[in-house]
Amino acid sequence: MDLRIFTEPQQGATYDTLLAVAKATEDLGFDAFFRSDHYLRMGSGDGLPGPTDAWLTLAGLARETKRIRLGTLMTAGTFRLPGVLAIQVAQVDQMSGGRVELGLGTGWFEEEHKAYGIPFPKEKFSRLEEQLEIVTGLWATELGKTFDFHGTHYDLTDSPALPKPAQKKIPVLVGGHGATRTPRLAAQYADEFNIPFASVEDSERQFGRVRAAAEEAGRNGDDLTYSNALVVCVGRDEAEVARRAAAIGREADELRLNGLAGSPSEVVDKIGRYAEIGARRIYLQILDLDDLDHLELISSQVQSQLS
Repeated sequence: MDLRIFTEPQQGATYDTLLAVAKATEDLGFDAFFRSDHYLRMGSGDGLPGPTDAWLTLAGLARETKRIRLGTLMTAGTFRLPGVLAIQVAQVDQMSGGRVELGLGTGWFEEEHKAYGIPFPKEKFSRLEEQLEIVTGLWATELGKTFDFHGTHYDLTDSPALPKPAQKKIPVLVGGHGATRTPRLAAQYADEFNIPFASVEDSERQFGRVRAAAEEAGRNGDDLTYSNALVVCVGRDEAEVARRAAAIGREADELRLNGLAGSPSEVVDKIGRYAEIGARRIYLQILDLDDLDHLELISSQVQSQLS
């Protein structure tokens, strides 16, 4: 089971804070540092000092880390044109020496679009499908050849399809709860399917849909990696669990029900339940980015048991 650190910097974080978390992620033996792609805080609070851009952040971290994978859950399709996104991600992959992964979704948070003047189209899913075809198609185009695409939303003519990533193939993540279209897109374009903040039962159901869609598309369902994103709150004792829950505005019992919370042994046991239904990777949503002791505890008493 791979454990990856997943951050939500729109809630208020500087680049230096994210760098400290990324370096701790690397030093403590976690597999990857991922971040959300949002420009506006969710919930109460002032969100200070403000948002950071996902791909600018990952470009910086690409030069300041050496081992960990770097990526997004999920890049919002509404934020970037697909041709530009392909260039950005390929460049960051080169900067990292081939450690980048791209999670790409529709974009859903309408308020952040209004706040920063970003168009929020109604037909987001059909746009995402074209974006996935374009981004993966540009990367796959052979050197010396050009890429053309003529769709409903995007039109590319004689693209040199440059630059190329350092990796032969950048892993692409597709995710979500949709019962029909999401599994179909994952089956067609994804190397990994991720379901966020779902129970074991709902995850098993959705993984089954994706496997079935993959088989229907002529792929082996086991060709995809299946993963979950879950909020995490671990403590050495009940008081520490409660303190960490309060720091992120949650209750310990609620987090036990809807995430990974409690003692290290409780969290290991629950991760085991996700492993039993096919999850091979967990993105641990860390909401208090100043609590690096939390990461150390998870590394020493949770991750060590899983490995």
